[in-house]
Amino acid sequence: MSRYSKLQTLAANALAPCLAFSLPTYAAETGTLALPSTAITSSSDKDPISLATPLPAGSRLNLSAMDTPASTSSISAEVIEGRNNRTVQDAVSRSPGITSVATPGNGNTALSARGFEGHGSVMTLFDGSRMYTGAGTQTFPVDPWMVERIDIIRGPASVLYGEGATGAVINVIPKKPFAGEIHNQLRLGYGAYDRQQLGLDSGGSLSERLSYRVTLNRQQSNGWVDRGDSKNLAMSAALRFDASDDLSFTLAHERGDAEPMNYFGTPLIDGHYRDSLRKKNYNVRDDEQRYHDEWTRLNTDWTLSDSISASNQLYYIKSRRHWRNAEDYTWDSAQGQLQRGSYLEIKHDQEQVGDRQSFTFDHTLFGLASKTVVGAEYNRIRFGINSNSPYNDIGGDFIDPWNPAPGYFHSNSPTRPQSQSTTRTFALFAENRTQLSERWSLVTGVRRDQNHIDRDNLVDNSRTDRSLNGGNWRAGLVFAVTDELSLYGQYSTSEDGVSDLVTLSPSQQNYDLTEARQTEFGLKQLFWNGRGEWTLAAYHIVKKKLLVDDPITHQKQQAGQQTSDGLEATLELALANQWQVSANASVVRAKYDDFDQTVGGQSLSRAGNRPSNVPRRTANLWVNKGLGYGVDAGIGLRYVDERYANIANTQTVPGFTVVDANLGWQVLPDVRLGLQLNNLLDRRYAATAHSGEQWLMGEPRSYFATLDYSF
Repeated sequence: MSRYSKLQTLAANALAPCLAFSLPTYAAETGTLALPSTAITSSSDKDPISLATPLPAGSRLNLSAMDTPASTSSISAEVIEGRNNRTVQDAVSRSPGITSVATPGNGNTALSARGFEGHGSVMTLFDGSRMYTGAGTQTFPVDPWMVERIDIIRGPASVLYGEGATGAVINVIPKKPFAGEIHNQLRLGYGAYDRQQLGLDSGGSLSERLSYRVTLNRQQSNGWVDRGDSKNLAMSAALRFDASDDLSFTLAHERGDAEPMNYFGTPLIDGHYRDSLRKKNYNVRDDEQRYHDEWTRLNTDWTLSDSISASNQLYYIKSRRHWRNAEDYTWDSAQGQLQRGSYLEIKHDQEQVGDRQSFTFDHTLFGLASKTVVGAEYNRIRFGINSNSPYNDIGGDFIDPWNPAPGYFHSNSPTRPQSQSTTRTFALFAENRTQLSERWSLVTGVRRDQNHIDRDNLVDNSRTDRSLNGGNWRAGLVFAVTDELSLYGQYSTSEDGVSDLVTLSPSQQNYDLTEARQTEFGLKQLFWNGRGEWTLAAYHIVKKKLLVDDPITHQKQQAGQQTSDGLEATLELALANQWQVSANASVVRAKYDDFDQTVGGQSLSRAGNRPSNVPRRTANLWVNKGLGYGVDAGIGLRYVDERYANIANTQTVPGFTVVDANLGWQVLPDVRLGLQLNNLLDRRYAATAHSGEQWLMGEPRSYFATLDYSF
């Protein structure tokens, strides 16, 4: 039996009992409630949405999730706040099939989805725009206070956003201006480890045609590890001018300044975790981890006629990053001490200018109702790196793991300018939805990308350049079984670079983009008069042209292949007596079909191994209950299965289950008190791995109390 046949059988077996599920009697006996777990609202607009509401996560055609032949989901600001999520990544990892692989080296923002991990395969957008990730690191956005909602499309999405989107795309949409009376929200928060928060959110109309939105959030903490201080400041401001009923302009600026807890993990002793080391910090005293990001955008929306509209986004992005740390801590059994090494200092200097123009047409095609989007996108990215590369320091410091001396940063290699690159990208894209019949619709898309990279080596004054072109397409069929039940199938392609496009080394520039293709089937249903919804997706992905080691020459060649097969399911319920349930689960089987790795001068096959940082199973559950008198409570569970920390699959990171809870009290119409309880059972768990011998542990049990005042 072929892989496609197995996938179809798996999907059919899973769909059969679900298709038989219906509860019309219960729906008739109860009232209609909204689904808060899927509501997408702002402080000015409390109307919930469902699978039938237009959602641009999986298409520029502004289709609803029911009409989109892909697995999509959305997380509102209210849900983020109600589930104790301190970062965008915390919120996203509660959606099906997505897990965090955050480390300081990737800006604490990398994710894993459908068997693929890192910024090179799981793309993050901000308001639909992409910052091209350099050297595997993206640092914005991390603060959800400025976020209105987060849209997610799982699976290959290069047809929408270009290379680097095989696993998933995360679109973080900021809070935006709204018309109406000015509304303000002030938040004060205090919690464990001296965590403090001061947040402000203000928006509304300044005049008949002018509206605004401003957010400000300041947080700081002493941290749960020694010398674990952190602080960040996030600000956003947007001004919308409605020049007419058909033309509007929005000027927006966001800024983030972050100094996260400078913790590179807890080392294993003889391969075993020691709880007595959990709160130790082995970094140096003068460590540095500092991020500064700015995004400025001008959005123009113009309705030219009843059937034609246009949209343009002009943007400028600036990012500065600085690391100076001792990053590796290795147990030396002969010495009975830890060897602290990898004294690395790195500075990133990135600027990006881009513009995206699109036109939308409502028309007919061969007599059938049709909608088409066509557009173009251009980016120019300048990226510079200063570092103490080639990091050729030998050895390191020996320190007592139970009483580590902080020491100071030292390296025999000076920090100096290393490289400067300029990357230019140009893309043409088009999408179409045609209503084939009352129940059948066809959704297609195509994109053509041209990328050119110029790289200057500032150490030896050499220069290299390379053009990498790509093209992707998608075709999907949607069958509306009823107005509240739809089936879909799609085929899509995607491309990733062998490394991040803007920081390809001279040798990496010689390789083509990797290629991936996906087949996906799914089902989406609303039931109980909108009080419940569920989705199910089954997929098969093949990614080719992975870099592997030639067994004879030991040189890199593009001959590797990886496959991923999986199932994802979600369930949202609004029950009687103010019970609300949100649940999801995923299963993925990811493996290398063809992959060789050189170890100690010998080429070893890794075929059949699971990629690093990819759990087989994940699950999330959150239950809310209204208790009356303005009091509500929630409790949630997050489960991540065991993962491998290396390609050889010889080092594992144990799975974990974490329970969180919260309590809220609407004291007055304008005053709300909240209490968040994180890691309620105080589980010891590895959130992710810096290496197979160094785990980044999850935060211990903690509390955080908030006061919200609206005026």
